[in-house]
Amino acid sequence: MEARKPDKLQIALIDDHKLLRNGLAKLINEFEGFEVSLEAGNGREFIEQLSPTRKPDIVLLDVNMPVMDGYETAKWIQKHLPDTKMLVLTMLEMDYVFIRMLRLGARGYLIKDSHPDQFYDALVQLRDKGYYINADKSAPGANESPQLTDKEIEFLRLTCTEMTYREIAQEMNISSRTADSYRDVLFDKLGVNSRVGLVLYAVKTGIVRT
Repeated sequence: MEARKPDKLQIALIDDHKLLRNGLAKLINEFEGFEVSLEAGNGREFIEQLSPTRKPDIVLLDVNMPVMDGYETAKWIQKHLPDTKMLVLTMLEMDYVFIRMLRLGARGYLIKDSHPDQFYDALVQLRDKGYYINADKSAPGANESPQLTDKEIEFLRLTCTEMTYREIAQEMNISSRTADSYRDVLFDKLGVNSRVGLVLYAVKTGIVRT
């Protein structure tokens, strides 16, 4: 008897740019193990198209959309589809955007003009690990379980807010230079290279809960 092929993971694309959305759908449908089962121009369209018997495994979610934007949609998905993993898809390279979306349950982010290999890697990481962290694989702490000090954990928690690094320094009663030092040490220990990477680590490990 021929072995049954594993089901493909169902992907939903929510983006108001139809041309880009269609191009991404075509790309993803070429990836082994994944297929786009739903396309919507905003969160309201997504909810209206949802099948009660076929929930998406992964949602690729834009932030700026009419009618129902990415923040509102993420909040709805977090409440009604807790097993669905969200990946932020945007052109906005702004930390506060990603941090807010991560607090609403997103598991990572991709810039829209990312290389196709990076899209595939992100989907595979979401499937296999539950998160997508675009880490610097060569960093010393990238593949370790680092020991963090109480101050480093406090700093991590504060990076998950919308505070600036200067405001974090004031909150911790330390100098801006010391705050920068905490940041750089954590980059090294955790194998990440951005504030968003720090936030993802904090959420993934339960240091901060969404």
